[in-house]
Amino acid sequence: MEPNANNGQAVNVAALSHEENLKIAKKRNSLWERVKSKRACYAMMAPYIILFILFTVLPVIVSIFFSFTYFNVLEPPKWVGWDNYVKLFVEDEIFGIALKNTLLFAVITGPVSYMFCLLFAWIINDFNKKMRTFLTLIFYAPSICGQAFYVWNIILNPGRTGWLNGILLRWRIIQEPIMWMQTEKYVLPVLMVVQLWLSLGTGFLSFIAGLQTVDKSLYEAGAMDGIKNRWQELWYVTLPAMKPQLMFGAVMQITQSFAVADISTMLAGNPSVNYAGATVVTHLLDYGSQRYEMGYASAIATVLFILMVGTNKFVQHILGRVGE
Repeated sequence: MEPNANNGQAVNVAALSHEENLKIAKKRNSLWERVKSKRACYAMMAPYIILFILFTVLPVIVSIFFSFTYFNVLEPPKWVGWDNYVKLFVEDEIFGIALKNTLLFAVITGPVSYMFCLLFAWIINDFNKKMRTFLTLIFYAPSICGQAFYVWNIILNPGRTGWLNGILLRWRIIQEPIMWMQTEKYVLPVLMVVQLWLSLGTGFLSFIAGLQTVDKSLYEAGAMDGIKNRWQELWYVTLPAMKPQLMFGAVMQITQSFAVADISTMLAGNPSVNYAGATVVTHLLDYGSQRYEMGYASAIATVLFILMVGTNKFVQHILGRVGE
């Protein structure tokens, strides 16, 4: 019986030691232990983390709280529950128009501008350094040009002196000048064209940078594995190697397409004719900056936040399948 007892004791000791090892492993993998083990790195990140929490996380939380209140800045906020959201989706017809326009911007200009950014970056990457730098500047310049809207105001001038009207009249495509931004059916398409023209911004630069970091030996390995043309090379080698840049570019394009406001305000005015150029952000600015109904404006901002987060998650899922 003694050997069996010894065997039982050995099994119990082994089980205890296994449990202790699991506890030790969990303790080492805990957040606090990871912070302690890499405290120098976290100390260097601390200023950014603190600023991010103060100026990004907290404002979002405060905005969500205010969305359930009536708050006019002058008086303390009063809790109203879901009243702002009921008004937003049931009573506010302008919000419905703005939401439809914003979704059209997101569905059309978002993917198109993203593909343009990637395609132009891929083409430019094949040039020598000097030509690549020059072409990058040419494509990137509109997004940082502070006078871009003035240029488009000249192009879309409703009189005969407007560049677009002048060209169309000279070619006899039209007989009378068109009031582009005062005619409802033209407002949204024109704004989309301008948005696409301005969309080659930070995402475009991230694609240029990502293409420069792709290991050249991957192309040789791909050729040995049976890749036969540039499109297969792009799909199976280039894009999987620059997934971080693809994700960053997607986030930037989604943000731009959902946050359209300046283009509409500068070209079509706020409000635009029959609200043809209204977006969720212009509606938000109307209630927040002009009417000072901060509770209702916070509800609009919360809906926009949920839309953007949901779209980002969907895009992350799509980009995760690149190269498969």
